[in-house]
Amino acid sequence: MPHLAATNDLFFTQGGLDPQSALRIVAEALEGCDDGELFLEARQSESIALDDGRIKSASFDTGIGFGLRAVADEAVGFAHASEVSCAALTRAKDAVKAVRQGHSGTLAAPPQGTNRLLYTDANPLAGASFDAKVNLLGEIDAYARSADSRAVQVMASILGSWQAVRILRADGTESADIRPLVRLNVSVVLNDKGRMESGGHGFGGRVGFDGLLDPAAWKAAVDEAIRQARANLDSIPAPAGEMEVVLGPGWPGVLLHEAVGHGLEGDFNRKKTSAFSGLMGQRIAATGVTVVDDGTLPDRRGSITVDDEGTPSGRTVLIEDGILVGYLFDRLNARLMGAKPTGNGRRQSHAHPPIPRMTNTFMLAGDHDPAEILASVKNGLYAANFGGGQVDITSGKFVFSASEAYLVENGKIGAPVKGATLVGSGAESLKKITMIGSDFAMDPGIGTCGKDGQGVAVGVGQPSLKLSCMTVGGTQV
Repeated sequence: MPHLAATNDLFFTQGGLDPQSALRIVAEALEGCDDGELFLEARQSESIALDDGRIKSASFDTGIGFGLRAVADEAVGFAHASEVSCAALTRAKDAVKAVRQGHSGTLAAPPQGTNRLLYTDANPLAGASFDAKVNLLGEIDAYARSADSRAVQVMASILGSWQAVRILRADGTESADIRPLVRLNVSVVLNDKGRMESGGHGFGGRVGFDGLLDPAAWKAAVDEAIRQARANLDSIPAPAGEMEVVLGPGWPGVLLHEAVGHGLEGDFNRKKTSAFSGLMGQRIAATGVTVVDDGTLPDRRGSITVDDEGTPSGRTVLIEDGILVGYLFDRLNARLMGAKPTGNGRRQSHAHPPIPRMTNTFMLAGDHDPAEILASVKNGLYAANFGGGQVDITSGKFVFSASEAYLVENGKIGAPVKGATLVGSGAESLKKITMIGSDFAMDPGIGTCGKDGQGVAVGVGQPSLKLSCMTVGGTQV
């Protein structure tokens, strides 16, 4: 298993926790339980933000801790601490043992190991100096203002983290992972005769800071932010009503993530609170629609070598040619539903218990040329980028705002529009897909998903899609 030796130094040599004592306490804590683990975590994180040529904020955090979880039937006992010691672990053991009375069987089998490495284990925070990052943000500000004299505000930020985890189980099974993560964000506001509009772009992944420091990469991000702002300056009020809608490739897959992906997570389906509950094996989408969650993509933001229960990440087909064929499982919900864990038990930190979460979720490409898709639309909307959105898991209904959208008239992209929202149901929208493009793309590495108060890094993606009819909310009067 990769990284076991490296995490020895972090959690045992430096942390003062004796490995044999740790295994003994974990075994005692989980005796008479169905499942559980000790999750050890060490983390460093850094963020630097610039606004109008000045550093607005800068922070560097480091920490270490553990979460001890005991599972009996559906009951979960969980305790955590921001220190790694036998004394703290013993107190946690005493706190979680109350769930034993619900014990329903024997201790669940441990996950299989893996020797796979999906990304570098180098600490990105040690790869570039603070001064180099500050200078980069200054260069971004200067470049944006030189690229368009109408720029009145430039905001840019660098975020990086390095997380080392180690999972210990009652039978002595151990797994570990070391996870880098970086991201660069750029936002530009243009003022044209009193009208101000913004555009933004970002990129990153489980890589070092070298890619962010590459002038070709960050200049492309600035250029994209300015392009969006320019488009928004020319925008007209969005129309409202039922119309054909084309979704662009890449980041618009966030709609798929929210409106469909969450509804396919195991906990919602075990509790029958998802719009997709009880539909396994049935058609829930149009022919040709195949949706996958894949945590094994090299260097991607949502990828993980193992999940936070020690299960190797995998490629799980959720919808195949329109048929519901899979859910995303952690160990608890898989056991209770008689299924196998899929490597989707994730947590924000050692202070949170694992729950079913997506990794990189996307729709596979079809065979339609993107130009052919647009040419088929007589009167509709092309949504190129999305901002925020909301979804109700039980009903599947969603509302998403388009941060960049255009009218489509007689097969051609027309004027940009402002204030467009897409309203619908995930289950119904999947059935209205009539054309799937050949231009599949992943997002640039910017996604963070929230669920039950926990945020984790995720990826989304899709090709261009045409939906025969969607409700568009607009501002046109």
